[in-house]
Amino acid sequence: MSIEVLALIAVLPIVLALVLMVGLRWPATRAMPLAWLTCAVGAMLAWKLPVGYVTALSLQGVVTAVGILIIVFGAILILYTLQYSGAMETIQYGMQNISRDRRVQAIIIGYLFAAFIEGAAGFGTPAALAAPLLLSLGFPPLAAAIICLVFNSFPVSFGAVGTPIVLGLRPLQGLVEKAVSMNIPGLNFQSMDQFNIVVGQWAVVMHGAMVFILPIFMLGFITRIFGPNRSWKDGFAAWKFCLFAAIAYFIPSSLVAYLVGPELPALIGGLVGLGVVIAGAKAGFCVPKENWDFGPSANWDPEWTGEIKGSNSCEFKCHMSQFKAWLPYVLIGIILVLTRIPELGLKGWLAAQTLSFSNILGYEGVNGAIAYLYLPGTPFAFVALLTIALHGMKGDAVKSAWKEAFAKLKNPAIALCASVALVSIFRGSGVLNPELNPNSYPSMPLAMANAMAGIVGSAWPMFASFVGGLGSFITGSNTVSDLLFAEFQWGMASTLNLPHQVIVAAQAVGGGMGNMVCIHNIVAALAVVGLSGQEGTILRRTVWPFLLYGLVVGIVATLLSYVFVPHLF
Repeated sequence: MSIEVLALIAVLPIVLALVLMVGLRWPATRAMPLAWLTCAVGAMLAWKLPVGYVTALSLQGVVTAVGILIIVFGAILILYTLQYSGAMETIQYGMQNISRDRRVQAIIIGYLFAAFIEGAAGFGTPAALAAPLLLSLGFPPLAAAIICLVFNSFPVSFGAVGTPIVLGLRPLQGLVEKAVSMNIPGLNFQSMDQFNIVVGQWAVVMHGAMVFILPIFMLGFITRIFGPNRSWKDGFAAWKFCLFAAIAYFIPSSLVAYLVGPELPALIGGLVGLGVVIAGAKAGFCVPKENWDFGPSANWDPEWTGEIKGSNSCEFKCHMSQFKAWLPYVLIGIILVLTRIPELGLKGWLAAQTLSFSNILGYEGVNGAIAYLYLPGTPFAFVALLTIALHGMKGDAVKSAWKEAFAKLKNPAIALCASVALVSIFRGSGVLNPELNPNSYPSMPLAMANAMAGIVGSAWPMFASFVGGLGSFITGSNTVSDLLFAEFQWGMASTLNLPHQVIVAAQAVGGGMGNMVCIHNIVAALAVVGLSGQEGTILRRTVWPFLLYGLVVGIVATLLSYVFVPHLF
């Protein structure tokens, strides 16, 4: 069977999911199980994978989905705990003292606070934390989800303490060492560690333009869709504050990427940028003269709101000190940082505490594990428990918070189990075992990527990031996208005589921008703002910034590949 036919079969589940969710507005709870079934049937008929093996891969996906649900549950639990303790209203009060302008709040929380959380934890955590915070400040739930999903893009390549690059590019180690030993011209690295640093440096360059463009575009995008005047100009009017925030993030993150490596750019950039921008906002630096709001919630489109209502109050009460109200978030940030830095020793021990499922249904290599102590959801729940004492919560309030958090898990559980099971089949379809994959076909994602490469040819730098985005869309992870496609991207660079470090960097950047259209993240973000079932609505919105991001990155990657980098060596 030709690679083109395999690619068409592989893309069918994705097309079906998009048609059902975006076109017919089906919720993911209905669309994703059908997409999984289509994928399973295609794997058995085209790839000739045994029924038992496909079932084992699906169960492997369910195990992974449970881990994601732990994160979702922890984020929802923190939200409700802080609501019932009075801390959330106190935070709202404090944010109003910084600025009542929703555009300023979107940049501080969705752009910078989320970047810090991405750098510390990754794995969908930023949207799960930041979106409910925006919701509590009075943002329409749909707007809160879109803002956090789209802004959780440029930090992702360096998220979870550099995991997407450090771990995601590990399959390239042998190829990198071979290239170094052959003294191939244009390779300005002498080891895998140096290669990772170089990839991070070029990734900063490729992300650079969108770090400045994206906040301006998104504020205009949000005011056009959700504003009372339906005007792009309302968002663009805050362009000075957007540039201020972009500079505050970009300078420290770039310095760290160039001087230290890919582990800390997002974390340091988000943390430094957050401090600088909050101080500037309090002083009125670059803040728009007139505050902007979404208008009375009575005038909102019903599509914008869900089971969890944003506050429509213009005035908030302070139930405790700001330090006490923010303390749970501070504790979460400290715990995430301390448990993500290998040198501190906690990361390895916590990651080793797993509930493991080896050789599922007897198929070697089909393994699943839930790192129940290492998952970000665990510190969320732990801090929620601490908050009971810290905020002096009464029993009824605690009971209500936990009850509502559990109640919100049903729909995302169905959608996530189906979508992650589909991902598992995608990844396992290229298994190197003639008994399971008798025709030795490449995996479904590689089939799609190879077919795409055959079409675009020497224009590959323009499209390389979209392959990374495809990987994140399918798998829900920049790290896994890099694991899937890093070798393929290296091969394309070798075939077309392009700079390997640039093409691999485009892969890493694409994995980051793909976060905004990733089904897993969308399901999780909607769950925490009470909009489960609106996945298609979100995709119809986030696809535009995704395409813009890919276009800009493609232009930069093309210039680097054919104009600038070749002249450096």
